[in-house]
Amino acid sequence: MPILEARGVRKVFATPKGPVATLDGFNLAVEEGEFLAILGPSGCGKSTFLHMAGGFDQLSGGEILVDGKPIDRPGRDRGMMFQGYSLFPWATVAENIAWPMRIGGVPERTRAARVSELLTMIGLPEGGGMYPAQLSGGMKQRVALARMLALEPRIMLMDEPFGALDAQNRELLQEELGNIWAKHRRTVLFVTHDIDEAVTLATRVVVFSTRPARIKLDLQVDREGLDFVSFRKSQRFFELRTTLWEALREEVIKAREVERVA
Repeated sequence: MPILEARGVRKVFATPKGPVATLDGFNLAVEEGEFLAILGPSGCGKSTFLHMAGGFDQLSGGEILVDGKPIDRPGRDRGMMFQGYSLFPWATVAENIAWPMRIGGVPERTRAARVSELLTMIGLPEGGGMYPAQLSGGMKQRVALARMLALEPRIMLMDEPFGALDAQNRELLQEELGNIWAKHRRTVLFVTHDIDEAVTLATRVVVFSTRPARIKLDLQVDREGLDFVSFRKSQRFFELRTTLWEALREEVIKAREVERVA
């Protein structure tokens, strides 16, 4: 049984020109331990699907299941990380990381130990007393990643988490996230507009069509035993990137036509 499965998912938004379906009869199965990257043109429903999988948005039809049970609300089994930093500015780094554990009823001593472990993991072992305003953009996203990991969710839902970062910080965080996934093998659904990022991180990449979205391409990624740096320089990386771009380019052009007509 897939850990997460979408069956006939439909999502309709009301607009001044009438209802618009971003997803209609959409199906997708994700196996436990996969790192699934999702590519697609803007407005095709990538983030919408992720938010529904997190239980933050309601479906218009169909169902999304975790372990065969329909999702109807957020749960501790699913952690969510957004493109924005989404940290509480009035709380310290340690308090931000501890927050999901506190509302989840985790005892204080256990919270403190887990926060210490996560601070070390993100390279801020002495930074628990700092506030978000004192951190760079890259470090804020490290803290946001640590907060998502605090409850050790089975499924990590990540909506363009590195999209606002500069290229250097983005590549470093990609490598760190890849190392974390390799160590713990939690299931990841990762929405991105960056083909290189998708190929670098994922074990599988799906390309959404223009709305209403379908799976245009479903591609397994084989790194041939290479580490992240070596894989980025390999011929296989460029072959995969080219295949994905050819599929994505067609859908981006279609999406532009749809927007022009609308």
